[in-house]
Amino acid sequence: MKFEELLEELALKKEKARQQGGAEKVKRHHERGSLTARERVAKILDDGSFMELGLLATSDMPGMAEKTPADGVVLGFGTINNRRVGVVANDFTVLASSNARINLKKSIQFKTLVNKNKVPLVWFGEAGGARMPDVQGSRGICSISGGGTDTLKVEYGHIRVHPFVMAAMGECYGIPDFQACLADFVVQVKGSAISISGPRALSKAIGQSFSGEELGGWEIHDKITGMSDRIAEDEEECFAIIKEFLDYLPSNNTELPPVRPVPEGSGENMPNILDFLPEKRTRTYDMHKILECIVDGGKLFELKPNFGKMLITSFCRVNGETLGIIASNPAHNMGAMNTDGLEKLTSFLCLCDSFNIPLVFFHDTPGHWVGKEAEEKRVGAKVMNALQALYQVTVPKIAIIIRKSYGQAAANMCGPGSGPDYFVAWPTAEIGFMDPTIAADVVFGKLPEEERQKMTDLMVSDCSPYPVAQEFYVQDIIDPRETRKYLVDVLKIIRDSADKGMGQHLLAGWPNKF
Repeated sequence: MKFEELLEELALKKEKARQQGGAEKVKRHHERGSLTARERVAKILDDGSFMELGLLATSDMPGMAEKTPADGVVLGFGTINNRRVGVVANDFTVLASSNARINLKKSIQFKTLVNKNKVPLVWFGEAGGARMPDVQGSRGICSISGGGTDTLKVEYGHIRVHPFVMAAMGECYGIPDFQACLADFVVQVKGSAISISGPRALSKAIGQSFSGEELGGWEIHDKITGMSDRIAEDEEECFAIIKEFLDYLPSNNTELPPVRPVPEGSGENMPNILDFLPEKRTRTYDMHKILECIVDGGKLFELKPNFGKMLITSFCRVNGETLGIIASNPAHNMGAMNTDGLEKLTSFLCLCDSFNIPLVFFHDTPGHWVGKEAEEKRVGAKVMNALQALYQVTVPKIAIIIRKSYGQAAANMCGPGSGPDYFVAWPTAEIGFMDPTIAADVVFGKLPEEERQKMTDLMVSDCSPYPVAQEFYVQDIIDPRETRKYLVDVLKIIRDSADKGMGQHLLAGWPNKF
């Protein structure tokens, strides 16, 4: 065969593969309001940067090659804002991107390459689970492991060497669900579903009927499980969220996070920061308002905003530098962490420590959630889980006591004895074993009202931050209006240090979901 004919044949095969499941299936996909796998890859990557691997792969089942272009998964390397990334997109137009031997072989080999190159990985999930009859039977189930003794370790393991983003774009059953459980950051588009099994298989297996939304819709994973870190109204917003997330992180754990220009007007509201903190110690307030005064441009990039709402976990920038914020929010549950908040805390500690992001803790918590329901949810174990993670954090840790910092919750917020490198309080801080009004009621509850109130006032004053400053349990008490300047100064010290604030990544192998 002449070279021209060979090249023409190659071009035709590639063009046919790029048609995905065919014009009719692509049309039906668009009618559902969804982009195709290839359109998603084009949207997330810089123009012309995509280098695809496995375009000509097909199913190895007899007679199925023509029906399985790329075997239902599009993957390769490209750039996002000129930074190298790996991208995987399930192609739902090809047998619902169901997983089988070649499909999995591609993703396993590609994940191996991504790990070797240490670049961020973005996975667009939309797949209907295992492909039948390909994976049925003893040969079928063993063959999808890739043929090696530990090949699935690549597919189902994630050590945080590079950032891993999973976006749920539609039905995510089986493999995409597992990827969401592994990922460092999960975006779920409204209308999508994430669950181990799809409704059809579930009804056959256990005789129960649920919709995809009921099994794993966005409200489930946004508010109940905490699986999804952010919810997108549509696919366009999803792409924007992914790009913004990656912009806070380095490409891998050998680098520091990128530094960005400081927006004009950053910190200009610092003189008014106390306007957002009530003078009455028992009144609630929204910690977001205080944080927005401090950070560059007043901008927070929050993770899991509707899960464990008494705790804020957010990326931000101060003087152009990425910081991870962990802050009590008294607007919810008075800032007392429940098990959702503790899981959220642990997950964020793992993420920041793995990617060299300094942590700053803002305290205003009366303690942990307690009681019978809390015990049934293993609150003690969750408290210890979070503490064990905290004690293995090796990035710089800054703690600031805004108002209340009581008991074991103070330790979980990197309080006394829990390893803060830099530790200060506002003059509004209260520090003790438990809220003094509760403590006074326990100790003096049987006294006459006037005497009991006198002793309560004494206990409240005993929680002043000045004694702990005198004994150097905290390094300073700062004017709240100087908080941004304090953080800028600390970050300069960190970046001038020998290791520049790089961590040892001891939490890189901790699970993301608990």
